[in-house]
Amino acid sequence: MSVALADALHRLGEEGSTGVLRAGDGEFHLVRGTIASVGCGRTIGLDRLVVEAGVATAEDWRRAGAGDPGPLLDQPQLETLALLSVFDAAYFLLASAEEPEFRPTPEHWLAPVCHIAPRALVHECERRNDGDRGPWSADHVTEVAVVPARRIKRNQVVLTGSQAEVLAAADTRRSIAEIARDLGRTTYGCLVAVRELTAAGLIETPEPAVPAEQPQRGRHLALAPDPAEHAMSTVSTPPVPTLPRRIPGSAGPTRPLAGPGAPHGRHAIDEEATATARHRGNLSSAAEPERWRQVDRETLIRLRAALEELA
Repeated sequence: MSVALADALHRLGEEGSTGVLRAGDGEFHLVRGTIASVGCGRTIGLDRLVVEAGVATAEDWRRAGAGDPGPLLDQPQLETLALLSVFDAAYFLLASAEEPEFRPTPEHWLAPVCHIAPRALVHECERRNDGDRGPWSADHVTEVAVVPARRIKRNQVVLTGSQAEVLAAADTRRSIAEIARDLGRTTYGCLVAVRELTAAGLIETPEPAVPAEQPQRGRHLALAPDPAEHAMSTVSTPPVPTLPRRIPGSAGPTRPLAGPGAPHGRHAIDEEATATARHRGNLSSAAEPERWRQVDRETLIRLRAALEELA
């Protein structure tokens, strides 16, 4: 649970503030220190709940948001649906670590029917976090698709109405949040149903997120494989010959490249580069014997592939 967000709600409640507290993909509407409405991008919202329940039409809700609620505030079911919407959205917002930002605004029109103390809201969200939640966390509601189990270990399973709805809507493509929107249900209610179905063996366990590989630090960096290089590496090639090494202390002249014993083709290019380097080393430091470092095999393979492309 976000400690910063919970502390901000407690502070605004004690101050009796009125305004909007934004956090992550949602916002809290406070009226004189109490919470009148909460919206979250991962939940369907109160507008959809009241329409699905038949409490109001979409036009009635639009007029209420414009400042003309009319008889909508007198509907007895509106308060219950408002509470469900607030606790649903607050559960996911309090699970994130986003920094909250508050700004004063006029009172929300739902204040007469919904006024929840911040401490009661935080306590309810903590209660929902208690117990064994299984492998499904709050982050999974938008990131993981719900996949029905291919094999059922039990011969008989008794399902509730909400569990049957969620299981029927699971199609290996939609997430929990998408299923909740299609069914007109709260996202938290669908999350609980998915957890119970997973425990019953009817829903596949979500795969844990694989962390991205970090590049190695140091002398050799991890580079992404080049497609052309990968294609050439799959072709069977003869082993790369070892470049001639000069024995330390030898003072004799380098062997000329021309003649019956001179190498030909690609090996002649390698030998010529080697001879040039030896000749420059002798000019710069004739008294000190030149010491050769062992060439990395991977470097030779890359050099060979480049020469074959230029041939």
